[in-house]
Amino acid sequence: MTKPIIAGRLDEQSKVEKVVEQLQRAGFAREHISSFYVNPQGQHDVYPIGGDRQESPGAKEAGKGMAAGAATGAAVGIAAAPLLGPVGPAAGGMVGAYVGGLIGGLSQMKEKGDPGERSEDAPNAQPIREAGMLVAVAVDDPAQEEHAIDMLRAAGASDIERAEGTIDNGDWSDFNPLAAPDRI
Repeated sequence: MTKPIIAGRLDEQSKVEKVVEQLQRAGFAREHISSFYVNPQGQHDVYPIGGDRQESPGAKEAGKGMAAGAATGAAVGIAAAPLLGPVGPAAGGMVGAYVGGLIGGLSQMKEKGDPGERSEDAPNAQPIREAGMLVAVAVDDPAQEEHAIDMLRAAGASDIERAEGTIDNGDWSDFNPLAAPDRI
């Protein structure tokens, strides 16, 4: 059965252990408290070959940039033929196309508004869950929820969030690291 869950990110294992003990002393059942490390974005190993997305969100336009850069680089390489001698057009064109393609592809990689981008250019960007140790506790009522929030804040937790889920025997079984956190 899903319950409200309050979670916060801590930066040290010793703080995690301390807040788990404090939560238990405050009356939260140990089997309803979970602590674990959240991997950085892109490293959640959802796919058999690794990663957590079918394709990199920032690389959507890289192909277009690579094609334009390769064409420009090839033209520059061919134009340098008089300086490179008889192998100039072929070698210069290939090297120019390669370098131009790399530069062109990289120049198009990040799009404004991608999840996780933190700037004024992306005011509607979806918040991401930062990597770090997460302590989560399932609560039964609003009073417990406020008490858990206060305890996590006092322990120095950052990015305190509210979620719905199941913590059973210390395992948050339906935790989704890709879901946008509902920050408090």
